[in-house]
Amino acid sequence: MRGKTINFFLIDGEPTKRIKCTLQNWTGIVYKIPRAMLNNCKDGASDIVRHLKQTGIYFLLGEDSESGEKIIYIGQAVVRKNGEGLLCRIQEHKRNNKEKYWSEWNEVIVLTTQNNSFGPTEISYLENQFTSLAKESHRYIVKNGNEPNQGNITEEKESELSEYIDYAKMIIGVLGHVVFDPIVKDKEKRNADENAVVFTYKGKLKANGIITDEGFALLKGSELNPTISKSAHSFTIKARKSYGNLIDENYRTTEDILFSSPSAAAGFVGGCSLSGNVMWVTADGKTPKDF
Repeated sequence: MRGKTINFFLIDGEPTKRIKCTLQNWTGIVYKIPRAMLNNCKDGASDIVRHLKQTGIYFLLGEDSESGEKIIYIGQAVVRKNGEGLLCRIQEHKRNNKEKYWSEWNEVIVLTTQNNSFGPTEISYLENQFTSLAKESHRYIVKNGNEPNQGNITEEKESELSEYIDYAKMIIGVLGHVVFDPIVKDKEKRNADENAVVFTYKGKLKANGIITDEGFALLKGSELNPTISKSAHSFTIKARKSYGNLIDENYRTTEDILFSSPSAAAGFVGGCSLSGNVMWVTADGKTPKDF
């Protein structure tokens, strides 16, 4: 993929507040808005006020109050008879304390277009695709209760929207939320299949991992020690609980799991405090520090 130039406009002059994002020769537009600043988007003649009256997709982002894991809710909004669109729908989430994730999200990312070109069919397709990608990546807890309807679109429109999704994913990632990309990318999977840089866990447990752009990925099918020792790091105990849904009855991982370091992955596998540069080796005896 070629290099891209993304334009960021700090609407309030600070990086922690409202941000407008555009890409050259792309009709899409992305806004990142803190929950506390939604009321600042209601009135005036600015672009953000106008764009938030349009049809589009939104993501509510935060952390699970119990586990501390990242959460996301994916929704859509259409322009209503009263002329309101995205902001009106998002504000409904802000007020609805009956939603289980009501108090957990603290910012919203909004996707729309410069010319309000999305119709009901387009946003149904986008909502479906983003929800599927988020669930498949296993990076965030997806709070959607129901699977969005994909709708019926032409091949031409599907190709157009696929490009929109790619650009949106790129911008959302730069904004700090790598939600929709798989933990181990296709290129890295090919390298793993070719035994380019695959690390094997030393000991009786059969586990494998690879270095990725973001850290160390424990590969699907790796065996784990069913017992967690008293000397285990608190991170290991928390990770075993957080990723419990990705461990089967035989204590094997059912998906790739990303860790910040080889040591964190080793501790997760062994159930105790371990050094990643001791426990992970390649077929020719190299350790992660060699890379």
